[in-house]
Parts: sequence; C-alpha cells; structure tokens
Amino acid sequence: MTSMAIATLYVGLFGLLMLALKFRVGQVRTQEKVGFGDGGNEAMQRAIRVQGNAVEDVPLVVLGLVVLGAMAAPGWLIHVLGATFFVGRVLHAVGLGGSSGGSFGRAAGTLLTALMQLATAGACIWFAVAQLL
Repeated sequence: MTSMAIATLYVGLFGLLMLALKFRVGQVRTQEKVGFGDGGNEAMQRAIRVQGNAVEDVPLVVLGLVVLGAMAAPGWLIHVLGATFFVGRVLHAVGLGGSSGGSFGRAAGTLLTALMQLATAGACIWFAVAQLL
C-alpha cells in the first residue's frame, strides 16, 4: 500500500466512527424522547459529548495523516499513528459513553488521543522541515 492509500484507509475508518457516534446520538435521543438539545438528560449529554469530543479531535489528526501520506511518509508511521489514534477514540467513546465519571476507557482514550495528536503534529513538522533541508 502506498502512504496515501494507508492515509485514505484511516479517513474511511474515522468516517465510519463519526457516523456511528452520530447514530448513537440519534438512538439516545429517540430512547430518551429528547427532541432538541440535551433536555437535561444525562444519557443525552454523554452521547452528545462523546460525539463532540470526536469532532474536536479527529479532523486535525486525520488531516495530519493525509498530509503525511502526501509527503510520502513511511506507511508504518501512518499505520502506527492512525491505528493508535483509532483505538484511543474508540476507548474514549466507550468509556465516556458508559459513564459520566472516570473510567479506564475514558482515561486511556484521552491519553492515546493526546499522544497521537502530539506525535502526528511532530511528524508533520519533521517531514516539512526535512523538505526544506
């Protein structure tokens, strides 16, 4: 697989994850009979927050993966960043989606998300600077 093909794989996987989170909000909205907003309902607030956290974090990292693919970064690097970030986002969604308190999934997901954001940003800077030299 080329670097761009690998990056494209993660665009697709994260697209499916975002769609699943969107459907979960709709499912909770129907179950809890909340027509608009969160209705003060804790389950609805959690579902919205899980989706919101993904909306905050996923686009920038996915863009970074695509840019790394365009810069012909090694495929293994894009896989490590993409797969680890994906696992982190799933852990976070499961952890926060199941409880408004602390949980292993939420903590591990938050940590993996932050580490992969940092690593992806660092890799983008590294490959950009390498092109200048």
